[in-house]
Formats: sequence, C-alpha cells, structure tokens
Amino acid sequence: MTTVFGLPAHALLVHAIVVLAPLTAGLGILCALLPWARTRFVWLVVALAAANLVLTPLTVSAGQWLYNREDSHSPILELHEERGETMIYFSIALLVMAIAIAVLHVRAGRSSTPKGLAIGVAVLAVVIGVATTVQVARIGHVGTEAKWGVVSD
Repeated sequence: MTTVFGLPAHALLVHAIVVLAPLTAGLGILCALLPWARTRFVWLVVALAAANLVLTPLTVSAGQWLYNREDSHSPILELHEERGETMIYFSIALLVMAIAIAVLHVRAGRSSTPKGLAIGVAVLAVVIGVATTVQVARIGHVGTEAKWGVVSD
C-alpha cells in the first residue's frame, strides 16, 4: 500500500501506530496492575496489540516506499528509517505482553493465581509498555524533524 486517496499511505498509517501503540501499552500496564481493569479491558488490549502488529509492517513498508522515491537522504531521515524498522520488535513485544495478561486473566478465573506470576506479568507490562511508548516518541521525533525541520520550544 503506497497511497490512499492520493496521499502517501505512510502519513496516514503512522498516525494509527502513534495512537495504538501507546494506548495498548497504557491499557496493558493498567490491566497488569489492576484486576478490575484486567476484567474489563483484557480482550481489548489483545485486539489492539494484534491490530498494532498488523499495521506496523504496513506502515514501515509505506515509509520505505517514500524513502526509496528519493536518491539522496538527509542523515535525520536515515535515522528515522532505521528507527522505524525497529518498531516491529516493539509491536511483537506488545502482543506478547497482551497474551501474558490474558493468560493471567484466564488463570485468575479458574484458580488462585500465583503471586509470582502476577508480579512477573506486571513487570513485563511496565517494561514493554514504557519501552514501546518511548520508542514511538523517538521514531516520531526524528520523523518530524526529517519532514518539518528542527522544532524548538
């Protein structure tokens, strides 16, 4: 997918990732830490993580198409391209986090959950959630600089 209604698909798809990844990360952390949130949102987190995983390679592919349209690239655009290609690993980690939370939820419904499992899932969710959100910001920051120049406060 390269264009949508004449617009570069990357410009549209990237907004989905910018919203989905941190939203999934935040809800995942909430679900891992709070049983009432897990009961309400666990399957939403799994669905969002799966959608994020599907959209990530589409977004990267659309970005690669834009990148390959030019012969020379600025160093900041090259950095954006390099960082963007790492997003698949964070998207996979989000899905792993979501599955771990779902396993915790299912186990809690059947029997008492070992405290170590709940703590392990919470730590996993916080680490993956924070790392993913930071990486989305890092990718987006250099992408914005590449497109619009350095933005100062």
